[in-house]
Amino acid sequence: MPQVPIIMPQLGESIAEARIIRLNVSVGDVVVADQEIIEVETNKATMAVTVLCGGTVTEISAVEGEDYAVGSLLGILEATEEEIERTGAPVMGDGGSAEEVVEEKKEDEENLHFALTDDEFVERKTVEPSVHGLPVPAGMKGAHYISPRMRARMTELGLRQSDISAIVGSGAGGRVTVEDLEKFLEYIADWPDSAASPMRMAVADAMRRSWTRPLASVGRPVVIDPLLDYRARQNPKPGVTLYLLRAFVVALTEHPETAGYLIGEKIVHPKSFDIGVAVQVDDGVVVPVIRGVDRMTVPQLMEEYGRLLEAARARKLTVEDTTGGIASVTNFGVFGLKWATPIPLPNETLILGMAAGMKVPRWSDEVGAFVPVTETELCLTFDHRVVDGGGAGMLLQRISELLKTPELL
Repeated sequence: MPQVPIIMPQLGESIAEARIIRLNVSVGDVVVADQEIIEVETNKATMAVTVLCGGTVTEISAVEGEDYAVGSLLGILEATEEEIERTGAPVMGDGGSAEEVVEEKKEDEENLHFALTDDEFVERKTVEPSVHGLPVPAGMKGAHYISPRMRARMTELGLRQSDISAIVGSGAGGRVTVEDLEKFLEYIADWPDSAASPMRMAVADAMRRSWTRPLASVGRPVVIDPLLDYRARQNPKPGVTLYLLRAFVVALTEHPETAGYLIGEKIVHPKSFDIGVAVQVDDGVVVPVIRGVDRMTVPQLMEEYGRLLEAARARKLTVEDTTGGIASVTNFGVFGLKWATPIPLPNETLILGMAAGMKVPRWSDEVGAFVPVTETELCLTFDHRVVDGGGAGMLLQRISELLKTPELL
């Protein structure tokens, strides 16, 4: 029968070893896939080592109270060919050296198999860390590891990891198994559904990619009575969003580093201040981009914004109209919202949002009493790798100051 190594898994980015605190199985015990067989302790947490396939424990080399490096052999499991095929578990005795396996892993990050001869495995004792046997926090739900069998089924169904977030897993540490997925699909089989439009799928894809970064938001109130009074005297009257857009880009030209991209160990600064404006359409949001906003006044922006808005609502935007922006603005206040945290597109570091204007009382030292003012909330969401909270706060403060002098925009 094939032998499956039980190894000390990679427990964390900076953890090289762990201590065995409890052996939950003995030689001769029959185990099932995802069963927690060993509890280990690091300087950060207590974790559980699991097995990726069912079988019989034929050897336990780990000793309670001893420390073992990542990759150390902790035991050996004997499994059937069918179980190995079903789970994709690593097997000892298929030939090939450890060095060949490591090289193959570098070439294909998705390769979940490694092979060592029995002698090589015992002789080496430690191997390169692998995704096999990844630990899960003891007693914690929602483990992120996806088994090869589960990944294959998800690929077959066209599912992503975020699509199964609603499923409560029954596997070790809350891991979602294929059986859990099938039960969930059966459970929702008679629910009403509708096909997601290409627009909705495009938005979903963009948001998934955006959320791979550490995003944060800061906000502050700003009195917009000066802006509204000035706008009322204009003919034609520019939209409030255009004043927000101009204030945003003026602040960015003063602090261009806040709109940079982190590429490797460099921050690439914008070559042109091209800003997107979020536009709500029937089944999603599109973000047409206005080029060279720093070279335009608010009245000059009206014509280009009008063209893009009309094209967006008629679904006639071109690729050129929607790509290359360095940041975006969105006026979610048109929906009566007092607060929101918009998410920047994957190619952007920043997005600035404006809430609905509300009449609120504010103390006036001049009259010695509370007076009614029109106040809105601004929210700036940013890529925290590039901008810190202080930098984002100063940028938002400058935008607020500019909105109080709309005649300069």
